[in-house]
Amino acid sequence: MHFGNRLEAGRRLGARLEYLRGQDLVVLGLPRGGVPVAAEVAAALDAPLDVCLVRKLGVPRQPELGMGAIGEDGVRVINEEVLHGTGVSARDLARVEEHERRVLADRGARYRGAAPPLSVAGRTAVVVDDGVATGSTARAACRIARARGAARIVLAVPVAPREFARRLGGEADELVCLDTPWDFAAVGQFYADFTQVEDEEVTACLRQAARRHRHTAGTAADREVTVPAGTVRLGGRLTLPEGVTGVVVFAHGSGSGRHSPRNRYVAAGLHRAGLGTLLFDLLTDEEEADRGNVFDIALLAGRLLDATRWLREEPDAEGLALGYFGASTGAAAALWAAADPAARPAAVVSRGGRPDLAGPRLPAVTAPTLLIVGGADTQVLGLNRDAQARLRCENRLAVVPGATHLFEEPGTLERVTALARDWFTDHMAPAHV
Repeated sequence: MHFGNRLEAGRRLGARLEYLRGQDLVVLGLPRGGVPVAAEVAAALDAPLDVCLVRKLGVPRQPELGMGAIGEDGVRVINEEVLHGTGVSARDLARVEEHERRVLADRGARYRGAAPPLSVAGRTAVVVDDGVATGSTARAACRIARARGAARIVLAVPVAPREFARRLGGEADELVCLDTPWDFAAVGQFYADFTQVEDEEVTACLRQAARRHRHTAGTAADREVTVPAGTVRLGGRLTLPEGVTGVVVFAHGSGSGRHSPRNRYVAAGLHRAGLGTLLFDLLTDEEEADRGNVFDIALLAGRLLDATRWLREEPDAEGLALGYFGASTGAAAALWAAADPAARPAAVVSRGGRPDLAGPRLPAVTAPTLLIVGGADTQVLGLNRDAQARLRCENRLAVVPGATHLFEEPGTLERVTALARDWFTDHMAPAHV
């Protein structure tokens, strides 16, 4: 497969990635040649575009051959195979890296100015380049996205060598490539026009994408909040999209909090469906240090009830239906709280939860309850089946095939999000308030 230029390659790649449209995405283009390709992908997917700052470490006197790459946040990737094959010394490597660090800083100031990078936390990061050769820069970009909390990483390129999956070493959750030709020698051989991209073109792509996507960025409310719970104050984030129809309160599980990438990913999917979210910490940092508190379901449920009372008094959320989304021990807390007459949630969803820990409270739950469990999470699946048998309310057990406890497998968290979205939207309509 050959491409006329990078824009054509980007349009073809965008068409291949159409299945991602509607998800909570950020498209990250590698400078400089990857940005025009990424701009076309972002336009096709109606997603925001940012540049992922990486620099190839070229072999001295053969700079087109990469012996590694560096990136933002101190990311560093070294290709030992190339390094040993070319005989580059540690001193030469350090000299090249020092120079490229300076270039990287200059490019960052030029492309973004004082603006911070777009947040990828809890979202799908689509990393795009105009092609992969050694894979060093692509690996660095994926590591940057991972360090910044991306829930899922898709690496997408028009062309790459046959063994490019091996070269990536599992850095991305999914690889998408339009062509992997047998005669691959260099990316440029598959473009009729492979003219060097200048900084002005990169900044123009970023400005145009920002203007196109700006109209989707607003929300009625999106702010950090403090939730009073007895004698403690718990940090949280309240997000209410325009036209919000209900609010889902997240009860996090063991070792998790409001910054959990998985719960933020699910929350973003609910926002697109017109649902608000309250993500907050059930325990303070000091309390979480005591593992006994993590399994004190009565304590966690009490905190959730306190948050429910606080939310119902918030002017922005007044009159809105409320739902509970619980994960791990947080699911037990959600069901324990839902059995309290003061809670009155419209619906409850458990993700990989431990509803069994709600024990004797389960028969008192009246809110429609969805239990989501990974098909490969066999022990927890059995506990959920036992708990389901004790529920007297409308309920359903949804098993996500191939998923383990944390839903880390490609596509599984998207399935969780879709299941939760549909359950809440079906049960939190005005008729259910």
